[in-house]
Amino acid sequence: MAPQSIDNIAYQPDHDHSHCIKTALLQAQQLCKANGQRLTSIRELVLKLIWQSHKPLGAYDLLPAIAEAGFNSAPPTVYRALDFLQEQGLVHRLASLNAFIGCSHPDHFHHGYFLICQSCGTTVELESPALQSSIQSVAADAGFSVEQENIEILGRCPNCQEAK
Repeated sequence: MAPQSIDNIAYQPDHDHSHCIKTALLQAQQLCKANGQRLTSIRELVLKLIWQSHKPLGAYDLLPAIAEAGFNSAPPTVYRALDFLQEQGLVHRLASLNAFIGCSHPDHFHHGYFLICQSCGTTVELESPALQSSIQSVAADAGFSVEQENIEILGRCPNCQEAK
């Protein structure tokens, strides 16, 4: 797959997140069924909340909506749901923000490359075979075996650049 353009749909001001949510839930249901896992109500709600925007959310950001929906809003409840979603490949954890973002490619294993806007928080996940190949090559030259990649690139999205 070729790298995505920076003009990603997430940057479109009139973007409808309901389509993203529906797609993410459908993919989650299919993936969980294929893996023999249950997408419980709380897990589904957390996934919906994560996909309401293309901005990473921390566990504590999710607590009010979870309480409003009538679930136990204790942090361990949210963390268990997030751990499950991450194990299933449905969300990614962004270490620099201690937050989570929905995975746009949960149907296959891939490395995480993220463009994070420092102004508005919009985050886009990219797939880049060229970047992956370069990392593998440089690591191999150093005698290093890469087991996991997660690259977070901070900058300004097209909308925030225009607003300057």
